[in-house]
Amino acid sequence: PLDIRLRAGRSLFVQGGNGSGKSTLMKVLTGLYPADHGELRVDGQPRHGRRLRGWFATVWTDYHLFEHLFDEVRADPATLEDWLAALGLAGRVRWREDRLEHGRLSTGQRKRVALVAALLLDRPIYVFDEWTADQDPEFRGYFYETLLPALKSRGKAVVVVTHDDRYFHHADAWLQLERGQVVASGGGA
Repeated sequence: PLDIRLRAGRSLFVQGGNGSGKSTLMKVLTGLYPADHGELRVDGQPRHGRRLRGWFATVWTDYHLFEHLFDEVRADPATLEDWLAALGLAGRVRWREDRLEHGRLSTGQRKRVALVAALLLDRPIYVFDEWTADQDPEFRGYFYETLLPALKSRGKAVVVVTHDDRYFHHADAWLQLERGQVVASGGGA
């Protein structure tokens, strides 16, 4: 059993070894997997399926870049250019009608494109499932030291699945999982 409270303007870091249940928990949280018991609430109201998923923007560890972005993505050109520049993608990625066009990109660059697509959704809750695993130190630092505080200052709730112990001081709350169970927590998680 879990009782997790995500709060606007705060971050929750989730850690655990391989097979500990981190990604499964995130998929239940976002409505991709149904909960066996209990309920998920947003602003005190029970939510599930599509009604729950609309609250989240995610980048999964096993992400996929689609050719076209979701209908609800409306890219402000200046905002998009700022994100692309900040993530080292300026000149490598272009917005054309309803999609981000790019040539050959490294795994880290592709994951940064997925991050831009998630940011363009501008949802209340962001989930990043081991996003930094494929990033160079420069972008790993940017993620924790610049992007997360910026999202929190905009009132976003942020969930980060991570192994980056070096950056745990950026977490407002944290959970540690083993075999699908919470074995430790802190900060009001």
